[in-house]
Amino acid sequence: MTNSSIQVEQTPSVQYVLRIGDTALIHGQRLAEWCGHAPIVEEDIALTNVALDHIGQARALLTRAGQLEGSGYDEDQLAFLRDERDYRNVALAELPRGDFAFTVLRCAMLATWFRLLWERLHDSSDAELAGIADKAVKEARYHQRHAADWVVRLGDGTDESRARIETALQQLWRYTPELFEADAVDEQASAAGLGPRWETLREPWLAEMRALLGDAGLAAPADSAFRSSAKTGVHTEHMGYVLADLQYLQRAFPGGAW
Repeated sequence: MTNSSIQVEQTPSVQYVLRIGDTALIHGQRLAEWCGHAPIVEEDIALTNVALDHIGQARALLTRAGQLEGSGYDEDQLAFLRDERDYRNVALAELPRGDFAFTVLRCAMLATWFRLLWERLHDSSDAELAGIADKAVKEARYHQRHAADWVVRLGDGTDESRARIETALQQLWRYTPELFEADAVDEQASAAGLGPRWETLREPWLAEMRALLGDAGLAAPADSAFRSSAKTGVHTEHMGYVLADLQYLQRAFPGGAW
């Protein structure tokens, strides 16, 4: 197996599946950074399990994306051998690990979004994608409940915990519009029955997040003019560091096996 980068045909259906799969992959990688560093042992295990769930989802989705792309690429090649601009995850997933408050709030935001998306992908015209969604939605429900519990505990806790969750909210909220921006990829996926336009998730996501923030004594920040565009391949400065860790072994030892 070569360690050189692969070129992927970015058809709308492939991009649509990669956007979901890459978001799961990169968020899973970020969560894996907590292994051995969480504030308590139980949470160390919990975050690692959430990371593993995301990696499992990414494996299934990247396999399906490879099948749709048609060049014979498998999940490993798609995970490890693409250049930065060929990844289609949202920017929210690639931001640095941050502190514990940052991590659980990001988990709550993405888990809520994933759960809403998986529920709608149950009706996908692609039987493989629908099957992945049916399993993943159960995992997303757990991720959402677990993260939400921590958001409330931190918001309703000490002065320090509240200050940290408020800071995390200000840092993360500006990246959430990308989760719901419609474009030609969304339109074609919807027209083909592959999956929903992401903009249809916005109102239910906002309703659930505002309810959660209310329980934590927090309020959603005002919208800003800032827009991230990582799902089109234009990533933040943090993405390269994620990929340096993610891709190192595969590129250093092509085709290596345990």
